[in-house]
Amino acid sequence: MGKIVDFVNVSLEGLESSPVSKTLAGLRANEARYYKNKYNHDFTVTPANEDQKTLDYVNNILLKERDITISSKPLETSSFTVANLRMAYVFYENGLSINVMYTIDDPKKRAVGLKLSEGMEVPAELKDKFRFARQKSKLAGVIRGSFFVIKAEY
Repeated sequence: MGKIVDFVNVSLEGLESSPVSKTLAGLRANEARYYKNKYNHDFTVTPANEDQKTLDYVNNILLKERDITISSKPLETSSFTVANLRMAYVFYENGLSINVMYTIDDPKKRAVGLKLSEGMEVPAELKDKFRFARQKSKLAGVIRGSFFVIKAEY
């Protein structure tokens, strides 16, 4: 069982090795707040070394859809289904957060979201492949985000 992310009292637990641990924890808390407010869902995370299934799922989609392999160490994962959405998250040591939103019954609403914590550089494997829009967050500072649509079935 994973640990519920508290978005009121933001904790660095599980993310301490990241050079941007504070803003990455804020990014994780921002996601937790979104799911709690929108779906009344408790966002839980698991150490990445205990959830190979979610890592393999996300890595497979990145590789097959865009030929991307993330070089940073994965720290935590989250995987759940809410309101007909199958969600998978990976939080990386460099400050990157990747989520896969897979609508179960609508192939046109499936995407991979990429979010960069404030203070991190765009990873080499994503540079020149994506344009990142900025979004302000009380919990995470300035989040830079991008996405791509998933074309195949997973």
